[in-house]
Parts: sequence; structure tokens; C-alpha cells
Amino acid sequence: MQLEFFPSRTVAIYMARKFLTSILAVVALLFLVLQSLDLLGESGKILAYPGNGQAQLLTYISLRAPQIIDLVLPFSVLLATIITLATLNQNSEVVAMKASGLSAHQVLAPLLIAALGVSLITFVFSERILSRATATLSAWEQAEFGPIPRDSNVKANVWVRDGVNIIQADTVEGTGPETRLTGISVYVRDKEGGLARIVTATEGVYTGSGWQLTDANQFDVATGQKQTLGNITTAGGVRPDQFTLSKVNPEGMSFLQLWSAIEELKEAGRPTASLESNLWHKLSGPLSALLMPLLGAVAAFGLARSGQLFIRAVIGMGLGFAYFVADNFALAMGNLGAYPPFLAAWSPFLLFLMVGETVLIRTEE
Repeated sequence: MQLEFFPSRTVAIYMARKFLTSILAVVALLFLVLQSLDLLGESGKILAYPGNGQAQLLTYISLRAPQIIDLVLPFSVLLATIITLATLNQNSEVVAMKASGLSAHQVLAPLLIAALGVSLITFVFSERILSRATATLSAWEQAEFGPIPRDSNVKANVWVRDGVNIIQADTVEGTGPETRLTGISVYVRDKEGGLARIVTATEGVYTGSGWQLTDANQFDVATGQKQTLGNITTAGGVRPDQFTLSKVNPEGMSFLQLWSAIEELKEAGRPTASLESNLWHKLSGPLSALLMPLLGAVAAFGLARSGQLFIRAVIGMGLGFAYFVADNFALAMGNLGAYPPFLAAWSPFLLFLMVGETVLIRTEE
């Protein structure tokens, strides 16, 4: 048996290239199908807004594409694993490698390294592209596909209480003193709790002593009269973090942004268990690609002429899809608070890592 963990450089590059090519092909196929179906379902809503046309459809595709790629990538790695290993087995290439003294782990080593590279690319993609696109698309959907907010890290339709009054903002951009509100409505109540006045403004910025509203107008409920107020300062007791922390979308934040939001929520005494589950899943999720060659390894071994290659491929796919089911279930339990955050994010990965290793060792090693 060879002492090196990897096969020869030529074989390793050949297997990794074949594996990565299969991933790209499956991703492209699934992406085209799902993107077309999604656009057919949403195009009516996009074009319903006055003035929207082909440019807005292309913008929607650019914002939705990262989400679809992130959705299909783990399944693509699983299917590419089955395709690659089944092809190698069918052509007796696995038999030749094992006959040369390679163990099952050595045969899988090039695929595992390639899958690790896919995991790293997925993490960077999620941090730099997916989170921003998700935040912008969420805000755009809240605006019913009207004007797109300028900031990608934006929150839509946020409500905050100011004593007995209620403040609603269509969008909230920035953090801390740089927080900026647009589409503001202040619902002012009287002493009995009834609605007395409604103050609307185009935008608002924090001045340190309150919120300066631009182009404010006031509607008096009792008299039905509307009054132009211009620029006014109000809500002196409302802090910027009350807007930014009132609606935290973990999918629209990067790992560091979500970490900061969780720390701020903890300081404010608010529950963070569901957000912590999503925080750790931002690390464990991309690593799912690393599991696929291990779970699909059963398709690589056994003689192709024995007639069990198809059954082995089905078993590999079954293990892979079982992992996705367990991962989604554990994350849902973490969001509900039934599982501790770390356990909700990492238990499926660790469990199926042991399952894959056990199957591989008991059957091939």
C-alpha cells in the first residue's frame, strides 16, 4: 500500500478536473431551470409596478441568481459526486487505482480537496455577494418592486414605539449615528390612546438629540386638515439601534455583520438563540460540499459488472439527501429554540461525517 495520502499528481488532477466540471455542468442546468421558473412566477409582480420593464426584470435576475446558485450548489456537488464516481467505476478506473495499492480514502482524496475548495468559494460567495443581494431583494420586494434602496444592507418596513406613539419607516439604511430612514410615518396618539395626528416625511437622519425629518407633513385626524411642517425634529427618545435591531434578517447579513447584531441584541437584553443558529450555519452550511464525496463514495466501489452500480448510486444519493433533510430540520429546531444554536448548526454535519466514515471503513477499508 502506498504511504502517500494522494494518488499520483496526474491522477489527482484528472479526478479533480472531472469532478469540478461535473459540478459546473449540474449547477448550470439546475440554475437555468429554476431561474426560468422563478422569473415566470415573479415577472407579473415586477411589471405591475408603473414604469417597470425589461431593465427591472434583468435587475431581478441579477439579485435572485445568487440565491438560486446557493440553493442548487450543495445538490450539484452531490450529483456531481455520484456522476464522477459512477463513471470512474463503470470504466474500471477505480479498480485500477485499488489494484495499484490505493485505499478508498486515497481514491477519494482529490475529490475531498476539490470539495474543500468549493466550500471556501461558497463561503466567500455567501459573504460578499449572496448576503447583499438577499438584503436588497428583500427590501425591493417590501417596496413592491418600486425604486430599489441604495444600500444593500437595508431593512424594510420597520416599526418602532416612541412612548405611546408609533414610528414606521419604509426602509432603514446604515447603522449607529449614520442610520437613515426613508418613507417615514409617525402615528401620534392622544391621552386616551386614540389616533390624533399622522406625520409623514420623505426621510429622516439622527442628530443626537432626535430625528430630523425632511419635507414633513401633518394630517389631523379630528379636523381632517393637512399641514406642511417642513423640516422638523422629533422622537428624541428613540435610538438608532431601535430601528436597526428591530428587524434582523440573518440571510441578508454577512457573518461579521450578524455577529455584531447579535452582540448588540445581547446588550439590549433580547433573545438571540435563533440568530446564533443562523450564525453558526453560515460556517457549517458551506462545508456540506466537503461531505458529499464521502457520502457518495459507495458509488465508487464494488464491481460495475456485478449489476449493483445503480443501487450503490441510489444509496449515495439517499445519504446525501438525508443530510439535507437533517440539516434543515436541525436549523428549524434551532430557530424555534428547541436545540442549542451550536448543536443545531453543527450536529447534522458531524453526524453524517461519522456515518460516511463508518460506511466507507466498514465496506472498503
